[in-house]
This record gives sequence, structure tokens and C-alpha cells, in this order.
Amino acid sequence: MSNNRFPVQGAGVGLRRALMGPLSFLNSDSVSSHQVDFMEVAPENWINVGGRYGKQFREYTERFPFICHGLSLSIGSPSPLDWELIRQIKNFMKEHQIRCYTEHLTYCSDDAHLYDLMPIPFTEEAINYTVDRICQIQDFLGQRIAMENASYYAAPQQEMSEIDFINAVLEKSDCGLLLDVNNIYVNSINHRYDAEAFLKQLPGERVVYVHVAGHYVEAEDLRVDTHGADVIDPVWQLLDKAYEHFGVMPTLLERDFNIPPVNELLSEVNQIKQMQSDRMLAEYLHRLALPCGRH
Repeated sequence: MSNNRFPVQGAGVGLRRALMGPLSFLNSDSVSSHQVDFMEVAPENWINVGGRYGKQFREYTERFPFICHGLSLSIGSPSPLDWELIRQIKNFMKEHQIRCYTEHLTYCSDDAHLYDLMPIPFTEEAINYTVDRICQIQDFLGQRIAMENASYYAAPQQEMSEIDFINAVLEKSDCGLLLDVNNIYVNSINHRYDAEAFLKQLPGERVVYVHVAGHYVEAEDLRVDTHGADVIDPVWQLLDKAYEHFGVMPTLLERDFNIPPVNELLSEVNQIKQMQSDRMLAEYLHRLALPCGRH
């Protein structure tokens, strides 16, 4: 896979402090059965970190391409943007040559942090408010950011569908999309819609990379987005549908807790790489089979 519109290539994993030792044998340009092409961190967890952890982190950023997936931007919050945090993120990205900055299309603060990702109301007013804030941040950073389609469990003040809300924000702000296929699957169960139909309505040309993760089955009709379990077959299948509809895209495995032994964790990264290879081969064979003039 090689496409210059993407900030990274291949398959990646989120770097957590608990993984810094176990993953230290990896190198992005090594040829091994456990190759990781890029890594992702939450900048809030690493800004101004020094000492042993800071040195270890620098060793990773010198070996791997990195992207940032923020936790605290709170893009839909009624409170003012946290410009001190945004300045710190800009400096952090420059210091470590971070390729891309993404955040959640949610909010997590009002007068104080709520310690959860809350859904933005699907309204025209919320679209305009959110777009203005995204544009301010993009202007300050001097680059496009990407927003992630989020999991949610209630839709307060809903005036339009989730897909229409997401597409309007992306179009009006001209930002990128961090495509989370697990969130689509979780929402499709919780809010009773067709996951693949939803996926196909997203603007594939705006995707900067993809998240895939596991979740918790609370009940037959309730899934909880936890990033604390193995990826299940329907989510893998939805990832493959994303590749089919939009082409192969860089994809990151999210695992935030209940982290398994490193070989088990990397086996899921290898599964991503195998799916990417299989899909690229299928596309190549399809092109070969087309009659002349129809490529």
C-alpha cells in the first residue's frame, strides 16, 4: 500500500506505557513476522514527560512514524477552546515529527472535565458551532486535522441522522475523517441501523487512517466501546468492507486495557496486514481481468 494522501502506511498499534518494554524489540523497517508500520499516542499523556519515560518515548518516535489521537480537545463543548493545550500539542507534534492530529467528534468538558466522551447534539446549530472550532484549530496548527466518528449511547436533541451530521461537519470544515469501524458496528447494534450502509455513505476520500478495536457485549442489543477485548469477526468483516469500498487504508489496532501478551496483540496487527495484502491482491487481479479500455 502506497498512497501519498495518507500520513502513514500499513498497520499500526497504539503505544501505551505498559507496552514500552514489550514492544522495544520492534523496528518499523525490520523484516519480521511482527512488523508494526506506525504508532499512535494520546498527546495529553506525553506532553512534558521527561525522565526515563521521556527518553523511551523519544527512542520510539525516532524509529517509527507517529500520529496523535487526542482525548481532551472537547470540540463540541460549550466552554472556550483550550488554547494552551492546543499550543502544547502543536509544539509536541513539531518536536516529535508527528504526522497527523486527530480527535473525537464529541465533547468531554464544560466547566470541568467530564472524564467521558459525550455526544454532540445532531443539530444544524451544533454543526456550525463545531465547524467554526475545527477551522480555528486548523488555522492555528497550519494543517488539517481529522475527526473520528464516535460511539454514543443517547442522541439528545436529535434533529438529523448521525451520518448527515458527520458528513456536514467534515464537508463544512474541510477536515479529515478518522474512520473507526468498531464504533460504526457498536452504534449499528445500539441504534439499530445497517453498519455497511452507514459505512458506504461516509466520504472515503477524507479518511486519513482507520481504527479497529474490540468492545464489550453488555446485552444482546447493547455494545459498549471499551478497546479492552479482541476484535470480533463482524468488525473484521466491516473493516474488509471499508477496504472494498474505499481502497486499502492505513489501519491501527486500539487496545487500551486488558492488554494481552505482546505476541497475541501483534497477531491482530498481523491480521490487519494480511487483510490489506489480500485486498490489494484481489484489486490487482480484478484490474487484470477487466477488458481493455475499462481499467
